[in-house]
Amino acid sequence: MKASIEREDFSERLQQSLRNSDYSPDSPTQLAREFNVRFPGRPITVHAARKWLVGEAIPTQEKLRTLAQWLGVAAEWLRFGGDDRVGERRSTDVGAEVPARFASEDVKLIADLQRLDEHYQTIVREFIRVLVRLKHPKK
Repeated sequence: MKASIEREDFSERLQQSLRNSDYSPDSPTQLAREFNVRFPGRPITVHAARKWLVGEAIPTQEKLRTLAQWLGVAAEWLRFGGDDRVGERRSTDVGAEVPARFASEDVKLIADLQRLDEHYQTIVREFIRVLVRLKHPKK
């Protein structure tokens, strides 16, 4: 497959995934902002996001994985196409369902948690467990 066709096809899948996730496929600024909130590496520019959206470039594998996780699609599908399954929820190894994507506020909260030292992280996690048990008591 020619490289230009691969880039165009990637762009179409990215735009479809953005629409399915209630994001605008027409805003490289929004794409860059939302991506950068989730990506632990160097932030991308609006110009890079625009290139992804118009089919001029394909992100690195590391960036593809972040995009896929955020948008709730398989990284392989986002990069190469094929199986068109785009699930809203995923199962974990223990069988519990977790959201396929998180709101920006959730991602920021997780980043804040990671900035705390281990002692405070433990306290926050236990506090959340207590709140969940209060909200969903075992029968």
